Amino acid sequence: MILKHTKKGATVEKLKHKIKTGSSIHKRETYFGVLFALPVILGLIIFTIGPMIASLVLSFTNYRGTNAIEFIGFHNYIRLFNGEDVFFYKSLKVTFYYVILSVPLSLLSAFLVALLLNQDVIKGKALFRTIYYLPSIIPAVATSMIWMWLFNPDLGLINAALSFLRLPTSNWIYAEKTVIPSLVIMSLWSVGSTMVIFLAGLQSVPRSLYEAVVVDGGNVLHKFWYVTVPMMTPIIFFNLIMGCIGAFQAFTAAFIITEGGPNNASLFYNYYLYREAFQFGQMGHASAIAWILFVILVSITAVFFKWQKSWVYYESGGQ
Repeated sequence: MILKHTKKGATVEKLKHKIKTGSSIHKRETYFGVLFALPVILGLIIFTIGPMIASLVLSFTNYRGTNAIEFIGFHNYIRLFNGEDVFFYKSLKVTFYYVILSVPLSLLSAFLVALLLNQDVIKGKALFRTIYYLPSIIPAVATSMIWMWLFNPDLGLINAALSFLRLPTSNWIYAEKTVIPSLVIMSLWSVGSTMVIFLAGLQSVPRSLYEAVVVDGGNVLHKFWYVTVPMMTPIIFFNLIMGCIGAFQAFTAAFIITEGGPNNASLFYNYYLYREAFQFGQMGHASAIAWILFVILVSITAVFFKWQKSWVYYESGGQ
């Protein structure tokens, strides 16, 4: 009995020692995990969450960058929504027009290029993929300067080509009616990143599904409509969300090429925000503008996530 009791006591002590050792290892792992994650956490707090909170507070003030902060309640928001600032609704109209044009065209062109580059019969696919992707990594300023020359009504290459073909020319970015379509054409120049995402999705579609369509007597259109499109809906949904967010934040083209003109026809919301903050010094007013954009983007994203249940197919089960 004494021997059994001794063995049981030793076993209990071993278990206690293992628990203590495991607990100390877990504490050490937690400590080092938090330590290594700390730079990212601090960066998120200092450079993202902190400025967001500060801008929210400033949106209720008349802060101009140099004066003392004075809280004025919802005056900045009231001023925007009641039409006192005439450029607010103008910039919203221009931005929505740009989004409606650019996002579908960008998705369609990127998807078609990805489909083409996914074909086995294409030779030199790696070269073509590189060529299509390169414009998306060219600095935005350099791209803008190239397109300024291309869109030049007198010396631009596009009008020169149209004149050579005896087709009507255009004023492109220098006319109110054509400036937004011109910037949409320019945006199609950099669909390479979206194309790469589509291409990765196409390459992950199981070949067995295409083989099943062939066995059932289907053709190329059946493969595309009943296999490719359903399997690609999560990728299409992702690119749709990211495309809308990116289009709503369009800035560079308006800043470098058009400066919001002609006659504010390309006054994108982000450029309007920049102008209020850094040209006119209306920091409180600009903060209110920024938070309205944030609410718009969150609302549109929420609507898309609600809508995706009816058309996005996930392999893990259902829609």
